[in-house]
Amino acid sequence: MANRVLQGLGWAGVAVVFAALVVRFTLPDQQELWWWLAVVGLAMVAVHTLSQWRDILAFFSRRQAREGVVATSGVLLALGILVAANYILSRQNVRWDLTAAQQYSLSDQTRRVLQALEAPIAVLVFAREAEFPSYRDRLDEYAYVSSQVDVEYIDIDRNPVRARQYEVQAYGTIVFEYEGRIERTTSIAEQELTNALIKAVEGEERVVYFVQGHGERDPESDDDRDGYGAVRDALGRDNFRVETVVLAQTGEVPADATVLVVAGPSTDLLPTEAELLRDYLDGGGKLLLMLDPQDTGDEPPQPNLIALAGEWGIELGADVVVDASGVGQLLGTDASVPVAASYPPHAITDDFNLLTAFPLARSVQPVAGGVSGRIGEVVVETGVRSWAEADLTQLATGEVTLDEDAGDVPGPVPIAAVVSQTIDAAEPPEDADDPEGDGAAETEAAQDGENEDDDDAPLQARLAVFGDSDFASNSAVGIQGNLDLALNTINWLAQQENLIAIRPREPEDRRITLTADQQWRVFWLSVVLLPAFIAGAGIYTWWNRRG
Repeated sequence: MANRVLQGLGWAGVAVVFAALVVRFTLPDQQELWWWLAVVGLAMVAVHTLSQWRDILAFFSRRQAREGVVATSGVLLALGILVAANYILSRQNVRWDLTAAQQYSLSDQTRRVLQALEAPIAVLVFAREAEFPSYRDRLDEYAYVSSQVDVEYIDIDRNPVRARQYEVQAYGTIVFEYEGRIERTTSIAEQELTNALIKAVEGEERVVYFVQGHGERDPESDDDRDGYGAVRDALGRDNFRVETVVLAQTGEVPADATVLVVAGPSTDLLPTEAELLRDYLDGGGKLLLMLDPQDTGDEPPQPNLIALAGEWGIELGADVVVDASGVGQLLGTDASVPVAASYPPHAITDDFNLLTAFPLARSVQPVAGGVSGRIGEVVVETGVRSWAEADLTQLATGEVTLDEDAGDVPGPVPIAAVVSQTIDAAEPPEDADDPEGDGAAETEAAQDGENEDDDDAPLQARLAVFGDSDFASNSAVGIQGNLDLALNTINWLAQQENLIAIRPREPEDRRITLTADQQWRVFWLSVVLLPAFIAGAGIYTWWNRRG
């Protein structure tokens, strides 16, 4: 009688467990009920199993039962390992890009922008459904880096209302929507996608002004070797608008200036213009000075600009840096173009591992101990086999040697330095009321407003000084890290550290180009000689075995 009750209890337990499964998948609102049914059913099955312990022991004492248990245990162990591996990998997702050009990996800049996202961003792809896979190859990388990225694919033909909502006019339009701001692009290239992403995240476009009127580099020049057209285009991809300003005409620094650039002036600024820059910095401005060395000792110096840099703790040398390491030959240059391969620690050069070259550069040295609490930092320096040549008259001969007795300074030689200072907004400079009417107070107020809007960041004045302006020109900006260094410096000045990184690059063209003679040799080797050799070896082996 007891055995029958226990056997009935076991079958009843199986029925209760089955009922729990039915409730679990058909009544999602009754989650507590299915859990209790499962507990009661498993308990009933357990009681029945324990009551049959004698029969169970007798069964496992047989040889066939033991072998079956071992086999079953092996299968269960293998399944357990497989389940555990999948569980771990689902939470530790790792991808490897084994292509030589890393064409399936996002650039450092894109990763930094994605990792800095503080709110979800919607990426809407408007295309034909058959085209969706080509977009997934790229956009899945963005979603993989940041969980804040939500990619949605919309068939523009099946959902025209959604397309009109986002003012989409063409197939292949990709829309980035972030906190109510919308940016569009029709390119799948990482550079264009990241550009649209930055604009959506940053919102307001920032302005970089290039000072003109003293022979400076022209950001509007695309074809001239000395122009800055390439830098202008690259700044546009970082959400900067480039403008020019002649301070002698305006009498003030534009109120919307995020960064002011003085790039390679051939003559000095007027004292009134230098005073405008001085007031701009005192009010929390951001200034980039790129001052080339004198080619000869007869050229006029630039005392106003050099004095301004000195007031901020940065000293420019009356010399030219010479690099005898031979590294420049790899880039097609000579000893007059110093090359930097390693960089002192700074936000501008964080994880920066590219060569940079500086045609005709002068030394830029922070003043020891600083000036008025302004402590300069070196960001670029040349190698140990370089030096700062003090005798400019020897440069014309092309034969220069290191002579420390003549004032030459052995390397490494610093050629770029930066300095920053937090400005107390509660204590504006003495001329904040703008008694001279030169617009300084208006500029300072604009700077205060700009920084207040930037997540309440402290108002900082920042100055960067380079002893060369050629490195960012159209002729030299293509050298490995030159463009990234220029853009990183401007982003640091603008207090946009999240954009400081190595930027996206187009995949390498790794096709092999063969001459007609080389193609003919490949044909004979692969189509005629190798098959003939294999056939001959086979015939030879067959003949030997036959004999």
